[in-house]
Amino acid sequence: MLIDTKKSPYAKVHAVPQENINWKEGFWKERFEDCANVTIPHILGLFEDKDIFHAVENFRIAAGESEGSFKGTPYGDGDFYKLLEGAMYLVAKKKDKAVEDRLDRYITLIGKAQREDGYISTKQIIGEWQNNGKKRLSDINDFEVYNFGHLFTAACQHKRITGKDNFLNIAVRAARYMENMYQEAAKTGDVKTAVCPSHYMGLIELYRTTGDGRYLELAKSAISFRDSVKDGTDDNQDRSPLREHTKIVGHAVRSAYLYAGVADLYLETGDDSLKSVLDRVWSNLTDKKLYITGGCGAIYNGVSPYGNFMNDQKVHQAFGYEYQLPNITAYNETCAALGNILWNYRMFAMEPEAKYFDLIERSMYNLALAAVSLDGDKYFYENMLRRTKKLDYELIWPLTRSHVIKCFCCPTNLSRFIMEALEYTYMISDTEVYLGMYGANEVKVQLKNGMSFTMIQETNYPWDGLIRFRFRDIRRDQSFTLMIRVPGWVESGIIQYAGQTRVITENDGNTYIPLEVKRLEDSRIEVRFDMPARYTIAHPFVEENGNQVAVERGPIIYCMENPDADVETLDDILLLSDAEFYATDYEILGKKLVALETKAAYLRKKQDRRALYQPLKIEGIDIIPVRMIPYFAWDNRGYGEMRIWMPIMYQLT
Repeated sequence: MLIDTKKSPYAKVHAVPQENINWKEGFWKERFEDCANVTIPHILGLFEDKDIFHAVENFRIAAGESEGSFKGTPYGDGDFYKLLEGAMYLVAKKKDKAVEDRLDRYITLIGKAQREDGYISTKQIIGEWQNNGKKRLSDINDFEVYNFGHLFTAACQHKRITGKDNFLNIAVRAARYMENMYQEAAKTGDVKTAVCPSHYMGLIELYRTTGDGRYLELAKSAISFRDSVKDGTDDNQDRSPLREHTKIVGHAVRSAYLYAGVADLYLETGDDSLKSVLDRVWSNLTDKKLYITGGCGAIYNGVSPYGNFMNDQKVHQAFGYEYQLPNITAYNETCAALGNILWNYRMFAMEPEAKYFDLIERSMYNLALAAVSLDGDKYFYENMLRRTKKLDYELIWPLTRSHVIKCFCCPTNLSRFIMEALEYTYMISDTEVYLGMYGANEVKVQLKNGMSFTMIQETNYPWDGLIRFRFRDIRRDQSFTLMIRVPGWVESGIIQYAGQTRVITENDGNTYIPLEVKRLEDSRIEVRFDMPARYTIAHPFVEENGNQVAVERGPIIYCMENPDADVETLDDILLLSDAEFYATDYEILGKKLVALETKAAYLRKKQDRRALYQPLKIEGIDIIPVRMIPYFAWDNRGYGEMRIWMPIMYQLT
């Protein structure tokens, strides 16, 4: 399981073990297979390649098995651990002995590279070998503690999946090193906080896995040390003490990792002052700084909006002002959305409210899946909401997906998320089963009263809103409560059970409807969410989206690309306010999708595309057929324009 909160005193729900859940068919089964068969082997090959990422070779050099210098990014170790975490599911779900043996070889290599005192970071270890001046913990941007955190998380997952201790033992030794590090820092007062603090989550999961309370205490110390940082910055969320945070600021990935770790700490301690921080910051994000795709982190580089002329607070890959949500230059790093999922998953464990899974669902279907091509081996680092054929400036990252990107943290992170997506389907309490992500699956449920059963979920979600549940392998046929998540986009539907019909209205959206299920052997449950296409508008302060709409159907955000409209530029397309959309089967690269077809206005105008300002000259308006496709499927049909937010022509009757 992703996090083991069964014994966490302030967790109201906990995960179902991964071995108890399996995709059976449909959308997420296809993504799992694509990731297992294409994405993970592709990335493993890249990490083995000495001329590309050098990641495995760095460990070989650090272990004394090879000669050479450190190459690659300082956070490459952590990215390698994330990749291994995803590959573990090939062992868990496909019983792939070759992958298991390969993982064991990698783990042996990591253990051999680890120093006797528990330290493990290849850049510094190789530097010590070569006496090249690279020292431990001398540069916060060497990401040593970030690497430790992902080591802890991967090792805990490995223990749960395989039952082996070899990876966990490495993590324990590394944690002991970190313990000594913080003890020394406390003595000297020379405390540096970590960038991308994955170690908060990692340490607490290590505590949950081993039962050793010293790791919980270490996590407490690590988080409290943030408040001792002098001259902190918004970029690293340490300009002000943690409990004074009111807004989400700075580097988006670092923010998400921080608050996910703080949520973990609350689940173990019940410190209400931490929960207050989490609630405030979460509201600031979701009310004012979140993209419609679930993306977050609007700006590439710049200055903190909360700085001043005395302290400009340079930031990168960061949140901007409230409502500052550009489309062409949207940063939206994949890892930021994934970190936000980690945070919301923990918020749900604290308080099982539908709004957290609503955000998880939005991010998974749209932002996360858009970051990998439909054929599974090309990736985005950032995720824009609009692409033009030509820009007068150069963005930091490529405008199309690539097999190799210079910072490869996102593809490795994404690979583990897709492999682990099945664990976002259910959470349980003593007597309740909460529905999270919908998909065709089977789950074995064991409740505290000794009741157990297998629940089968049958659905073509997200293309269809019909979801059926049935039961088998029932032990102690008693009642339990099925908590049916009604997504925020739902305005109508029905629940049918035991000859009764419960009508779903728009007031039920973003809530849970409890259904007491009795006599499981006779039970059949049918949920139907009506799934018409709908227009969404942005807050008036989101200036780029004025007089524009986004098109959604179910949990899917739609976009338009050049192949979808026979015009010179999508900028001249206006959707009609009274348009009727027709859901149609469509394929891209052999992947079955549901596209939306409609009529739109084509504004023929005489325009100099080079002029900054010019008179408006309309030559006519034509009504033409257009198509829209799921945003996650864009950039798979050649280079061209793409838009999510489309101008609208209002038809008043």
